[in-house]
Amino acid sequence: MKKIEQLRFWILVSIVTVSGFSQGMLLPLISIIFEKSGINSSLNGLNATAMYIGVLIASPLIEAPLRKVGYKPLILVGGFTVFFSLLLFSSWKSFWFWFFLRLLIGIGDHILHFATQTWITSSSPKEKLGRNISLYGFFFSLGFAVGPAMTRLVEINERLPFILTSIISLIIWLAIFALKNDYPVSDIETVSFLGTFKRFGLVWKYAWVSLLPPFGFGFLEACLNSSFPIYALKNGMNIDAVSLIIPAFAIGSIVFQLPLGMLSDRLGRHFILKWVMFIGFMCFGIAALYRDSPVILFVSFFVAGMAVGSTFSLGISFMADLLPKNLLPAGNIMCGIFYSIACMIGPFFSGLLIQYVKGPSFFYLLSLMLFIIFISLVAARGKQNVSSVHH
Repeated sequence: MKKIEQLRFWILVSIVTVSGFSQGMLLPLISIIFEKSGINSSLNGLNATAMYIGVLIASPLIEAPLRKVGYKPLILVGGFTVFFSLLLFSSWKSFWFWFFLRLLIGIGDHILHFATQTWITSSSPKEKLGRNISLYGFFFSLGFAVGPAMTRLVEINERLPFILTSIISLIIWLAIFALKNDYPVSDIETVSFLGTFKRFGLVWKYAWVSLLPPFGFGFLEACLNSSFPIYALKNGMNIDAVSLIIPAFAIGSIVFQLPLGMLSDRLGRHFILKWVMFIGFMCFGIAALYRDSPVILFVSFFVAGMAVGSTFSLGISFMADLLPKNLLPAGNIMCGIFYSIACMIGPFFSGLLIQYVKGPSFFYLLSLMLFIIFISLVAARGKQNVSSVHH
């Protein structure tokens, strides 16, 4: 039984790795293609929001199917949607067609993440929850870090990165057929759309503070991958420097993802989250002061990644600490919703700042957002303890 559980865990993790890889490729690749085609930075940012609009469309609709059909069919649907959409990118280059494809990828990716996350959080023993979710985050970040390297293939052929990524996605997706289907823990008699919203309310009541770290992570990730290439190119940096600086954040998060997850099992999620937010706030403040130095930007991104690059997986573990198992599917959806809202507003606001405000305003925006989450975590300490007592 142990071996079957391990096989399942690693298949789920490999699916998530490829999902990270495709997302890590798409954000900077499309930004660079559009920037070269003369599309302005706010429109470029608007196109990047399509993926996250897809997530928001899917969010209220996926809990009921999961409870009815189980994890495996949902992962199959999500994986096929991503593969098919990636393949279609190479067929026709158009702003609105690509917007629609990114919307579909958002839906497919969210179905994948929701099903895999819930499966892992529901089946992990409490003492290994931080470790397992950090491994999940580690491999997603690993994929995300490798993804931007595909932007260099644009020089050979604009279609090549899309075709290669769709083939890799298909190969890994097929591994899900090796797994036996399973269902989430449930004490719910009627599964309905309205019931999902009622459970969202309970998640917010008991675990709202755990939703802020995924929000912060989404905001950072989308701004760094969608808007930073535009900011850097406008400030005279070459594509090679940009393609090295962007992955620095993800590499930093890869280095510290597992140690932070294991530390959070021992010292508590709340304690770790509070301090990593503060370190991230400091790092982007330094990046603002030394914005013209690629070396200092690389180091700032790397150290920020070490600190706040794990906040999505830490947020999920924190949410799982605060909620009973029957609310985990709704909790996982809400982590995804907060992450996606942040990913939508991040590139749009940072794109507007880059277009209309000169200087380091881009970095100040990231720094301020992390400071607000840090203050919220400090302020929520008493409330968090109260909510834990309810279970």
